[in-house]
Amino acid sequence: MPPVTKIALGFVFAFGALRFNGFDLLFDPVGWGLCAAGLAELQRSVDDPFGRARSFAVAVACASFVAMLASGERSSHSLTFSHVVGLASTAGALVTVWLVVDAIIRRIRPYEDSSRVALLDVLRWAVVSLGVLGLLSGYGYADLGVVTPIAWFATVVILIVVLYRSAELPYLSPT
Repeated sequence: MPPVTKIALGFVFAFGALRFNGFDLLFDPVGWGLCAAGLAELQRSVDDPFGRARSFAVAVACASFVAMLASGERSSHSLTFSHVVGLASTAGALVTVWLVVDAIIRRIRPYEDSSRVALLDVLRWAVVSLGVLGLLSGYGYADLGVVTPIAWFATVVILIVVLYRSAELPYLSPT
């Protein structure tokens, strides 16, 4: 499987929800692990942008695993801990999306595929901006209705499709 396909599939696991009796069958840590695996294949040097994105993907995998464990606790102390870990996991996910797409843009830019670079740049801004608005809304700082989550979900789906379609590009293949 091409590395960018692993990243896109990781986003499906990380941001998707397939619930059965209240249990999410798409584990977020598995998704972030897939992202980290794809990013590791694309990393060419120690200070490569893919390495930085991979570090964040691993950290978010750990945070989302802790958030998953903390969500089952019911005491008032663990609810506070659960909220903090959930917030860290969500914020980390948004930063990771930004870093992943930034690394891909940096790899594509020298090949003068300006339309794909522009599309990915707009999608990264939209996913992160709408994600921050949704995060603020989720904590009661704004009442944005259903438009923001629908727009965010649509943007994430479009980003995943663009990544899948970019997976076979020769400059996005492993070294």
